[in-house]
Amino acid sequence: MGNRGELSFEDTLWETADKLRNNLDAAEYKHVILGLVFLKHIGDAFEEHRARLLAEEGRREGLEEPLAYRKARVFWVPRQARWESLARHARQPDIGKRVDAAMAALELDNPALRGALPKDYARPTLDPGRVGELVGLVGTLGLGEPEQRGRDLLGRVYEYFLAKFARAEGKNGGQFYTPKSVVKLLVEMLAPYQGRVFDPCCGSGGMFVQSERFLEEHGGHKGDISLYGQESNPTTWRLARMNLAIRGIDHDLGPEPADSLHRDLHPDLKADFILANPPFNVSDWGGERLREDARWKYGVPPSGNANFAWVQHFVHHLSPQGVAGFVLANGSMSSTQAGEGEIRQALIEADLVDCMVALPGQLFYATQIPACVWILARDKGGHGQRRARTGEVLFIDARGLGSRVDRSHRELTEADLRRVAATYHAWRGDLGAGRYEDTPGLCRAVTREEIAAYGYTLTPGRYVSEGALVQEGGGEPFSVVMPRLVSELEHHVAETHRLEQEIRESLRRLVHEG
Repeated sequence: MGNRGELSFEDTLWETADKLRNNLDAAEYKHVILGLVFLKHIGDAFEEHRARLLAEEGRREGLEEPLAYRKARVFWVPRQARWESLARHARQPDIGKRVDAAMAALELDNPALRGALPKDYARPTLDPGRVGELVGLVGTLGLGEPEQRGRDLLGRVYEYFLAKFARAEGKNGGQFYTPKSVVKLLVEMLAPYQGRVFDPCCGSGGMFVQSERFLEEHGGHKGDISLYGQESNPTTWRLARMNLAIRGIDHDLGPEPADSLHRDLHPDLKADFILANPPFNVSDWGGERLREDARWKYGVPPSGNANFAWVQHFVHHLSPQGVAGFVLANGSMSSTQAGEGEIRQALIEADLVDCMVALPGQLFYATQIPACVWILARDKGGHGQRRARTGEVLFIDARGLGSRVDRSHRELTEADLRRVAATYHAWRGDLGAGRYEDTPGLCRAVTREEIAAYGYTLTPGRYVSEGALVQEGGGEPFSVVMPRLVSELEHHVAETHRLEQEIRESLRRLVHEG
């Protein structure tokens, strides 16, 4: 089946599932449908291994031995959790209770799944008729030729549904989902071939899935990287565990959900790669309780904005040659409020900042605030085939890239991703990446002294424009200038809103204290 057919299948499946949603909120419904998709996947993998055992041994003894499945890294599925049993009773009024019992039985017999599965299909607000229809719908997944099943059909459906639910939930969708093109950009730039990968605000696990995908595409093996994560939202933490389990990806997300800034579940971890999309501009992060925290080596982050708490948390967890790639609001590149400018200056003077990328607007479901990518490197001295780039920072202005998906969203194309990642790899001196050259309107390598002269601002447009050649006709092409101006306007509007919120919060505290 070609890509077009696969996409049509996924679209059709989503439309059908969405019709069955009825009056359920998207935030609630996603756990209903994704839990069933997971259960079907577990059942399919179990039945395939069961058939393989039967074919190899030619007898039925041992088919009900859990060890025979666990040795093959297949989850053991007890009888009451098998899909055929649920499908037989799909039209019964107690189907919700049966699904809950199936989930509970799976968790009981598979310690790796404990606490990860939804078990509230029998709640009064969920019509058993709808549950039965969804069981019938999900039952159509994985059918067809073995080659089709082997192409991670259920994993793709799970990922596709996550994206659709994120869009349906809008702002709240950003709590569990980072757009695929942004995830892919971070992974392509960092290139995690081997080592420890960490995401301390992992959402539904997209960074890990893409890291494994990157490894496979480049001839690596799953064991080449170890995955560590943390997530504070309990339901999102469960989504991540299911998302990784459905692909057979080993991981350590900690024993329970927890806030990374206040309760670090991996305190001794030093990661080779950190990939993250922390929540933007969080004002109520509890910073006043962490004023003396050992992580704040570059300055105490303001209690009214968590951005530089996250940045220093990432730095704290970097190995001696580790690299971190993460997304932040554009304000992080230039803000001087509440000590943020001093923290940014300290990071630059410590030579931790490796690359800054200004992203196009409208990439995220959760916010219209313009965003950027930070790449930090613990050691820029040059190792192996890479060149020494001490005292340098690469600036990439990608605001003019991307294509429109719908009226309110854009995404980076494959060509955009290759262009940005290749630019960074060439500048860094990676083997086979080619020769780097400053490109007017796109990228420029800048010394630390020049950054200091601009007040330690890290906005790519300022440096790339300074180094751009004047084109015939008196300036840059309209296709480059217009998206930049729109993005700058969006940034200023968003910054105005942020400042208004800070002022209101300060006034509220004054009134409360008075």
